[in-house]
Amino acid sequence: MNKIRTAILGYGRNGSTMHAGAIEHNHEDFEVVAVSDVDPERRRQAEERFACRTYEDYHTMLAEEQLDLVSVVTRSDQHCRMTCDCLESGANVMVTKPWAVNENEARRMSDAATRSEKLLMPWLPARWGCDYVRLKQLLEEEPIGKVFMIRRSVCGFAARDDWQTELKHGGGYLLNWGLHLIDPPVLLMRAKVSSVYGRLKKAFNPGDGEDLFLALMNLSDGTVVLSEYTVAAEDLPNWFIQGDRGTIVVRDRSLKVHRKDPHRIKDPTDYVAMGASGGVLHEETLAGEIYGDEKEIYGIVARTIRGEFDYPVTHDDMVQLTRVLDAIRRADTENRVVSL
Repeated sequence: MNKIRTAILGYGRNGSTMHAGAIEHNHEDFEVVAVSDVDPERRRQAEERFACRTYEDYHTMLAEEQLDLVSVVTRSDQHCRMTCDCLESGANVMVTKPWAVNENEARRMSDAATRSEKLLMPWLPARWGCDYVRLKQLLEEEPIGKVFMIRRSVCGFAARDDWQTELKHGGGYLLNWGLHLIDPPVLLMRAKVSSVYGRLKKAFNPGDGEDLFLALMNLSDGTVVLSEYTVAAEDLPNWFIQGDRGTIVVRDRSLKVHRKDPHRIKDPTDYVAMGASGGVLHEETLAGEIYGDEKEIYGIVARTIRGEFDYPVTHDDMVQLTRVLDAIRRADTENRVVSL
């Protein structure tokens, strides 16, 4: 079959590494025929790498090239406008996360895809993460009984000084990290977010964007999910899943299933005897990429464009996840629980 004529819109750090590398890996499916970037040095690098045409203005690229796919890997505040333009030009679009800075933008993008009858594929690599995939398998076996709370955390202790610190560019860590940390635990429970409370804070980065966030979410099945990116010199567990018969703990690639069975005694006042017997039921080291293998994902993109596969991140997923992020920010601003 003919190769998928592909353009990369935004040849910065992620565009030139993660996305370009995955496209190169799937060279039997994709051919990079154009790259657009405002930086002349980036354009020079792309031309040398792919022997393709390069453009400073992506509108010119869309007008002059016959494209099957555009990978949009630019600033967050540019995603909606660029994605809609690419769809309306007749190209399918892969757009990196966060695909939109608010619900209104997410709906505009979905509507543009519907009108153009082209594919809109939001980049959500954590759905392919080795931790999420393995936890999904484990929880089907109910090793810790009924799950009632999931904590999902990532810690960092490094400052940055780029557009990601500026809200006007769609910066802030809620948009940068929120989808990685909110979508997988919610998916594990196969439930929807019914209400949220959130706190955002700027610890030491410049700019006006938050560099840590905490989101407390109630799910429709009664499960509580606590997701956070926080600033700390010592890591928290990445996953802490609590059930009525035990706990699953994930630290980087180390996974442990702790199984305990609480004693049921006749004297309810003898709380000391109401301990639990048991220990580590299972321990393993995870293999694979924590935030998904981009080469695998682009293979799925190719199969989707060829009509062989349904891309697993839907327009409804895109809109609903953006609604959750909006609600977390609103909960912080208004200091209240926000219902969805």
